[in-house]
This record gives sequence, C-alpha cells and structure tokens, in this order.
Amino acid sequence: MQREPQTQGGVPRPTVISVRGLTKSFGDRDVLRGVDLDVHEAENVVVLGRSGSGKSVLIKIIIGLLEPDEGSVEVLGQTVRGLSQRAMDALRRQVGFSFQNSALYDSMNVSENLAFPLRMNTTGLSTHEVRDRVYDALEAVGLVSAVMQMPSELSGGQRKRIGIARTLILRPKIMLYDEPTAGLDPITSGEINDLINQVQQTYHTSSIIITHDLTCARNTADRVAMLLDGRMQRVGSFAEVFDTTDPQVKSFYDYNFTNSEPR
Repeated sequence: MQREPQTQGGVPRPTVISVRGLTKSFGDRDVLRGVDLDVHEAENVVVLGRSGSGKSVLIKIIIGLLEPDEGSVEVLGQTVRGLSQRAMDALRRQVGFSFQNSALYDSMNVSENLAFPLRMNTTGLSTHEVRDRVYDALEAVGLVSAVMQMPSELSGGQRKRIGIARTLILRPKIMLYDEPTAGLDPITSGEINDLINQVQQTYHTSSIIITHDLTCARNTADRVAMLLDGRMQRVGSFAEVFDTTDPQVKSFYDYNFTNSEPR
C-alpha cells in the first residue's frame, strides 16, 4: 500500500513525539539503553521487537506512566518529565492508548464503556451529544450493531475494535497501540491492520504501533523502528529495515516469515 511521506509539499512534517537518549533499568536488567525516536504528524511508526524487548516500557514512558532513568521525551511540544499532574492529564487527553487487552469494563455495555471517558474528561456535553459521539466512534470501527452488547458477548476482534473506539471518542492527536493483533487469527488481524490505517487517514492521527507481528508492521507502517538489545538498531521503511545481513534482524524476520522476502 502507499504510505504517507514524512514531508508535505516538500516541507518536513512537524515532529509530535521526540525521544532522546532514553534509558530504563529494572534492578540489574537494562531494558532501554539510549533510545532515540521521532514520530511525525500523521505518521504511523511501528516499533518492532521480541517479547520483553522494552517496547511497552517505551510507550509507558512516553505517556508518563513510567519514569526514565535518563533521557528526554517531548510530546506535542511538551517535555513529559516534570509536568504537573494537571498538565499531564491534559496531555494524556490528546494521546489515545489502545491497550493489548482492550481494557473494557465488564460491568458496562459497549455504549457505557464508550461514554465513560467522555463523562470523565469533558464537560458541558448533553446526553444527545454523548450519544452521537458514541455512535460516531462505533461507526468508525464498524460496530454500531454492538452498541448495547456486554464485553463478554464480543469476540476478541470486536473487543479490540471497541477498545480503539473508546480511545477515539476523545479525538486524540496521537494513538499508541500496544500489540493490536496479539491473540487474533490472521483474518481478524488483517481487519485490525486495516482499521489502524483507516484511523490514520480519517482522523489524521500520529501513531506508535508496538508489535512483534511483521504482517502488522508491513501493512501499517510508514516507518519501522527495530528495537534490539535496548536500542533502535534500524529505522526506515519495512524493506529498508530488513535489507541487512545483521543476524539478529534476519532471525527475527525468518522466524515470522520463513518463506517470504521483504517487500
């Protein structure tokens, strides 16, 4: 598929996330060892790496859920470290976090799950306006028919879609996806990949997509960043990242695409 360029009309797109020199250790385990990463406006960046490589730690630092040991993170022009709680809350309202487990409340139906963040984070919306926003978000993910269902009645793919809808309802500028295709069959994974691209095109979001799924990376990424041994070893298009003789990168590729060639 044709991916978005990093320039628009020959002018570089603004940087919405800038990570420099990020380090993070847990005890004697060094997880991040000097990570640099930029994400531009309306760009999908996939961060690839094996399980336990620090991918989820990275996005938790980006939204201030974890403190780095060293380094800096800027999101939408604000330095995350040192923000007051009020400023952090305001920033997080502009950053949607799609959790791996969808993070739906089991005691609420789909409509109530989507309305909850609206009621918690906005003021002055009428009941009619809340309902319209709920239906708009469900329409964006193709699940209007599930509006009154309980999470227990949804398939894994539907739960993922509803989780994304609940994130979209606040109309964030940035989306962070944590393993969006984990545990899904290939057909449903493909539908989620298509949805990620649709969200980018419709809402002009900038996104970081954390995954170890190469099909997801190939189909959603404007750029791929390969996280190995706590560092971004390679950054570029999917084909550029895997056009290498580096044995670690090749083994990661071969494990996922045993009989395929990079495209």
